[in-house]
Amino acid sequence: MREGAARAPQEFDPVAYINTPRWQASRLGLERITALLERMGRPQDDLRFVHVAGTNGKGSVCSYVASALTCAGYRVGLFTSPYIETFEERIRVDGANITRDDLARATLAVREHASALEAATGEHPTEFELMCAVALEHFRAACCDVVVLEVGLGGRLDSTNVIDAPEMSVICRVGLDHTALLGSTLAEVAGEKAGIIKPGAPVVSWPQEPEAAAVVERVARERGCELVTPDFAQLEVLPLTSASEGAEASGSPAVARGAEGAKGAEGASPSVSRETFVRRFRYKGASFETQLLGSYQPANAALAVEVAGVLRRRGWRITDAALAEGIALTAWPGRFEVVARDPLTIVDGGHNPQGAEALAASLSDLLGGADAARGRVTFAMGVLADKDYPAMIEAVAPFARAFVTYAPDNPRALPALDLAAAVEAACAPRVCEADGPDAPSARAAGMIVAGAPAARPHVEAAESPAAALARARALAGTHGVVVAFGTLYAVGAIKAAL
Repeated sequence: MREGAARAPQEFDPVAYINTPRWQASRLGLERITALLERMGRPQDDLRFVHVAGTNGKGSVCSYVASALTCAGYRVGLFTSPYIETFEERIRVDGANITRDDLARATLAVREHASALEAATGEHPTEFELMCAVALEHFRAACCDVVVLEVGLGGRLDSTNVIDAPEMSVICRVGLDHTALLGSTLAEVAGEKAGIIKPGAPVVSWPQEPEAAAVVERVARERGCELVTPDFAQLEVLPLTSASEGAEASGSPAVARGAEGAKGAEGASPSVSRETFVRRFRYKGASFETQLLGSYQPANAALAVEVAGVLRRRGWRITDAALAEGIALTAWPGRFEVVARDPLTIVDGGHNPQGAEALAASLSDLLGGADAARGRVTFAMGVLADKDYPAMIEAVAPFARAFVTYAPDNPRALPALDLAAAVEAACAPRVCEADGPDAPSARAAGMIVAGAPAARPHVEAAESPAAALARARALAGTHGVVVAFGTLYAVGAIKAAL
């Protein structure tokens, strides 16, 4: 806590304040957050940033980068959204969630200026703007050396884009999501993501689809920025192995510690993933291991390796050992995470067609190939109504033995019966094939398994995420496979039900 900071009163509930319904609406724009931070003394000016945007993978990439920097000895802030299990996990320093007392102190400091801003302008900051301001206030008080800052929505008009030029901007894989706000084409969405690129600050970008790549390249060129992309031709992904085999084969103390099932972020529940499997890969001749099991995770980690390389050239001291240890120790819940055995139960936050295609590829990898996996998985699925859920269903349908649908606890949730009807329509009786704007390149990269289910899957609706999980596990039987997916907003409830 900074000198002179007020002590938080015991009766103040920072989460209730931030979640006050009347300012929960999303209103893109930088005017309110800029004015709020001006009143707070511009905490962002005391910090250095790695700013990360993208449609899919940005949370994992943020976690890899933050972990590597922490292992390199730096004091690292990490701001992500949404939370999975506890509200406090959105704001972390060196892997530890913000404490409730520190959250209260930072929120009280922000509340004073937010109230003054509303009195002066008639507009109160939104929930996400408050969160962003609270995070920056906390990171300043914690004297962070660097902050890994994840964009909330889009980029150009996102509250996090209030910062000046960061150490670098990172653009993860771009796809179609939030199209009502960001645009209906890859070029339009990429333009919003590329809005975080600042003059002179290097850019590390996923090798995008041509339509999106052209936009990122143009913006980087116009703003005088070096542009670095991973070379996936130099990425060799090895088959999944058991955690004990991975630790023995590599001799890595980091993986050995991970295999013991120690907690990742403070307050998060232990993951069965790290007790069960480990994913090993090589990139540009260097060997790495990760506890994040999705087939796409080595590519996300390779993007983080490129981020570390650019940071090194800018003077940050990140040794090869710190980078490898940081990737090995990275924990990120709800991303193809094994949460139980007997039956094998996986939680995945994939919530758009691209994410569902990645889930399909991960299942194919885990279960021994597309043919071996066909018709073996019981899905517990819940989605938000504004998502392209028909395309999500089609991406995973070849693996389906059954679907149990539910409505997430979110105002935008699709009713369980409506989702069940969509599953019935997608799976009867025609070929269910993933096909969208990202499909050609994703299919070429082995990220889509197309075709019809082995047999028409059983479909039913449940009254809650917990009930859907219980029913899915019962349908699967002890030797089956259960996957709960469709939204990040239900991951916490799913894990709590085990």
